[in-house]
Amino acid sequence: MTHALDDLQQRLGHRFGDPALLHTALTHRSFGADHNERLEFLGDAVLGLAMSALLYQRFAASDEGDLSRVRARLVRQDSLHQVALQLELPRCLRLGEGEARSGGAQRASILADALEALVGAVYLDAGFPAALAVVQRLFAQALAASDLQAAAKDPKTELQEWLQGRRMALPVYAIVETRGHAHQQVFVVRCSVDALGVSAQGEGSSRRAAEQEAARAVLATLKSGGR
Repeated sequence: MTHALDDLQQRLGHRFGDPALLHTALTHRSFGADHNERLEFLGDAVLGLAMSALLYQRFAASDEGDLSRVRARLVRQDSLHQVALQLELPRCLRLGEGEARSGGAQRASILADALEALVGAVYLDAGFPAALAVVQRLFAQALAASDLQAAAKDPKTELQEWLQGRRMALPVYAIVETRGHAHQQVFVVRCSVDALGVSAQGEGSSRRAAEQEAARAVLATLKSGGR
């Protein structure tokens, strides 16, 4: 575990002066009383502020609405889950035996919460500038997006606006299939635009994520002129 924690701190770009904060951030409530939920609470706020500051600097000419939508997309559970996987957090989590056996180390909600707890731990360990630097490093690729309008609107919103602009009925989403165990479920959703005879399927680790992928596929068809 010590080697894994050393590697994690290297990936974070922050070495803890107080290692106890790191241990607590990685401890699920199933493991013991000194768990990460308070750090998660703090980290959620620190992450939101850090992301707001970075977006404010990155998109200087954009209004509050666009910035809020981009921030919401970047800090939602699906996005945090992906960053947590890139950090290899499943190797480092401390879970109770039952949670570990049921696959908790791969559960999106647990990983997203642990990532927020890590941000909170960095803030307590070294202050906001250190936390800001970590957030900037972890989300560098997403923050480098050059098209704010595209980033601000998720596929479901963009599809809805595309149809409304043409006075068409909103798309219909339906779950086609769910598969996998509870901690690693995959949802398959179909998005249909009946007025145009267009439909497509998308997959994701949550219903919302699958709906976004299905909407993205429908948009691609509509924009290419295929109906």
